[in-house]
Amino acid sequence: MIPAPLLSTLIAVIETGSFDLAAARLGVTPPAISQRMRALAETAGGAVFARLQPAEPTALGRRLLRHARDVATLEAELAGDLGQDAGPRPVSIALNADSLEVWAVPALAACPDFRFDVRVIDQDHSAGLLRRGEVSAALTAEAAALPGCDVTSLGALRYRATCTPALFARHFADGVTARALSRAPTLRFTALDGLQMRWMARQTGQAVDPPAHLIPAPGPFVQATREGLGWGLNPDSLVQEDIAAGRLVELVPGTHLDTPLFWQVNRTMAPALAAVTRALRQAARHTLVRPA
Repeated sequence: MIPAPLLSTLIAVIETGSFDLAAARLGVTPPAISQRMRALAETAGGAVFARLQPAEPTALGRRLLRHARDVATLEAELAGDLGQDAGPRPVSIALNADSLEVWAVPALAACPDFRFDVRVIDQDHSAGLLRRGEVSAALTAEAAALPGCDVTSLGALRYRATCTPALFARHFADGVTARALSRAPTLRFTALDGLQMRWMARQTGQAVDPPAHLIPAPGPFVQATREGLGWGLNPDSLVQEDIAAGRLVELVPGTHLDTPLFWQVNRTMAPALAAVTRALRQAARHTLVRPA
């Protein structure tokens, strides 16, 4: 067992970014913080921080941080059951950027008893954080429950392949073919973003590798589409008005791509995070679609 003061100190160091600020938060001296973090590293058997200015955890440190927040959340839940006020419950979760942009933030806002540390990562890769114990829950593309987790199907986020009329005329005047797609510039969120590749494979039956711009933020991604930097898969709700106004066109009308999303929660934490699960389910019902 790791002593509770070491865990609470780890949370303070990560959230404030420094030993000095953590000391001020906890009402102790900076040397006491250093001593506690050395003790934590010795107990855990490895380095907790990759660097200290600002404090950045190692993989082991992230795993310990998730554990520390889980313990704090469970203790806060118990305090609530006993009629005591333990403050917000810290929790680490993983969400994909488009869900944050389109529908998930109101769900988080509906859970004022929690303090969220959101790891932004593609839904195809978020399960890895849950498997490694770095987060307590994650939005994933995996329908099967991960080991030790409960899974809830939320629906699918609908995407449409769009571009400006000028880009369409320049690159697709003779049709949206594999040859044309291989030459037209596309947009990708990050190197991990496989939406465009899946859409092209579905349309052409081939693996197409076009030149790509990496735009790792949903708002700028849509703006880059509007400005004609390239074509890309955008959430339907973010481009409906642009399509209706003629600012954007679908590469192939009616060929939306639905991305199913599943909320996976560490089973130990599921009761404590039940309010978050309910809020996400409710928000998803208003925005997500049934998978095609």
